[in-house]
Amino acid sequence: MAKKPVRLDENGNRRFGMRDCLAYAAGDLGCNMSFALKGTIMPLFWTQVMGLSAWYSLLIVILQVWDAINDPLIGSIVDADRHKYKRNKFLQYMWVGSIGLIVGGALCFLPFPGAPTWAKIIIFMAGYVIWDAFYTVANVPYGSLLSLISNNPADRASLSAWRSIGSMVGNMLPMVLLPFLVYNPDKSLNGPMVFVAALVMGVLGFIFFQFMIKNTEVRVDTEVNVNDDQPKFNVIKAMGNFVKNRPAVGATLAAMGMFIGMQGASTAVSVTFQIYFKNPQISGIISVFAMIPIVVFTPLARKMVTKYGKKELSIVGSICYIIGGVFLFAAPLGIIPVSDGNTGVDLIVYVVAQLVMSLGMGIYSTVSWAMMGDAIDYNEWKTGNREEGIVYSLHSFFRKLAQGIGPAVALAIMKGMGYVNNANPDANGVFTAIDVNLLSWEFALELRTLVAILYLVAGIMLFVGLGLVYNLDKKTLNKMTEELTARKGN
Repeated sequence: MAKKPVRLDENGNRRFGMRDCLAYAAGDLGCNMSFALKGTIMPLFWTQVMGLSAWYSLLIVILQVWDAINDPLIGSIVDADRHKYKRNKFLQYMWVGSIGLIVGGALCFLPFPGAPTWAKIIIFMAGYVIWDAFYTVANVPYGSLLSLISNNPADRASLSAWRSIGSMVGNMLPMVLLPFLVYNPDKSLNGPMVFVAALVMGVLGFIFFQFMIKNTEVRVDTEVNVNDDQPKFNVIKAMGNFVKNRPAVGATLAAMGMFIGMQGASTAVSVTFQIYFKNPQISGIISVFAMIPIVVFTPLARKMVTKYGKKELSIVGSICYIIGGVFLFAAPLGIIPVSDGNTGVDLIVYVVAQLVMSLGMGIYSTVSWAMMGDAIDYNEWKTGNREEGIVYSLHSFFRKLAQGIGPAVALAIMKGMGYVNNANPDANGVFTAIDVNLLSWEFALELRTLVAILYLVAGIMLFVGLGLVYNLDKKTLNKMTEELTARKGN
């Protein structure tokens, strides 16, 4: 049977369609095969298996200093790279990063609980640095690529929505499967199984990346003619442009608040299901159930963006998230009686609150990446330079900084509440891993409240970044797109 002819647009490129959406979704699915492990299992692995609870909060913050160098550095390298690649430089960098993530992800979970503390610190920091470098090599070009696949606002909304689906599926697989694979019968974490899972996730991520690379069509022309008179790329000036880029700052502030709250809550939630709800296996299933509103809203994103605008929709999403956070925080305050072993009603409250917050997150996440694509265009609109790599890499840096701060703050608060090692180090400096079964009911109650507060913080920060700082409403966005199109036409 003859192949169906490929439909081309007026520029001779393959027309935008579902193939582009699926390919772009596969890219974030590949990223999250590795990233989900870091966000959900890493804090528990290094505190409960490796016994680094006394050091983890400090180390994870220190490692963000590497991010401060790593993300903008790689972003500026991508922007300054003018080599002619067979397909596209962004896709080439992603190919290299996808290979490194297989190794880097596994190195973050080397199970040597009997090693001296100094050796554990070296293993942890070295593994994280290697993983983070390759994650950045893959993720920064991936995020920058959205603005090059299409310059049509509706197309970008579709790509952003499908990226959310890829991210969601990439998070769902570890969240649902891992609790059944990496926990022992006594609810403790199985270190060797976590290492195997990290290796498998890296391989799966590589496969999804290859699917994206093969099926991505770049339609926005950003090629530059290199000549002696052309000024060299200036990374300091590009960083200054980012600070003046109000849409990029607003989107970044919203993402930081979301990750500080959500990643911190994620760390606390894992322990909450161990000692408060006393069922860590169902945590992944409940998280997947809570994603139903995201799945329902995603197909509507394109039409809703066209009718109302990205900024306008994202504000509604942040308000929904705040409402869910307030309900989660206020419900147990004397309204729902709970006791050790009797938290069934509160579990229902938790699920309902998650559904409401997920609706808000679904509205926001389906447009969030398109908003960053618009911020890249805004940089070109105001300065005359696109600088995709540096704009996205700085956004990525602050997101990853928040992803480190969130768990670190949560663990620091949890330590103050009583989440510490159950024994002193032995003669060789080896700490005993945390035994969650020895933590008190009072600690469990306080932890449940902490989870609600962290989610509420995420919602408030979303509203501040999107509603008060981000300034590309529908009218301004249309004006910017028209002027950029006219400028390129001339």
